[in-house]
Amino acid sequence: MSDAPTDARPIGIHDLGGASRYRCSPVERDEAPPDEFGKRVDAIRQILAQKGLMTVDELRRGIESIPEAEYFALTYYERWLTSISTIMVEKGVIPAEELR
Repeated sequence: MSDAPTDARPIGIHDLGGASRYRCSPVERDEAPPDEFGKRVDAIRQILAQKGLMTVDELRRGIESIPEAEYFALTYYERWLTSISTIMVEKGVIPAEELR
């Protein structure tokens, strides 16, 4: 069976369903609560949502658009922060220079 998509739509690194290298592998359960970094990133996400500056759909789109090599090099909350940063720059809330 081929790993190629059956339609012409592009897929992102997050779209792994049906890829042979991921079949029949056990689901990893992460029951541990977020560490301090994760709590801070989630707090930023909540504040931005409350202020109407970002939606969870935008967060997900940002995460799904991270290039493959970077995506797998980042932790869960680092992906969130990367997405949040990208979205805030796109919307002109934060200048890109301030994130360097």
